[in-house]
Amino acid sequence: MSEIDKRNRLSEEPFTYQITKNGTVTINYKGKQIKVVKDKEAERLIARIKAVENNMLEVQLLLAKITGNFKRGNEK
Repeated sequence: MSEIDKRNRLSEEPFTYQITKNGTVTINYKGKQIKVVKDKEAERLIARIKAVENNMLEVQLLLAKITGNFKRGNEK
């Protein structure tokens, strides 16, 4: 884990998620919505989150991986 998050950004818990009634997952970064996951991808993500929900760092890593490379340096 130390090789993945060298600067300890995920320990600050920048990602949050919300599972809606219809099974979609909205992912937020520092309060701003950045991705909506639907259908089978959402089902897989929910299953993965439930498997590691006791370890918040693992949940943060899952959310970071699913969002991909969304930051390009020009966000405020």
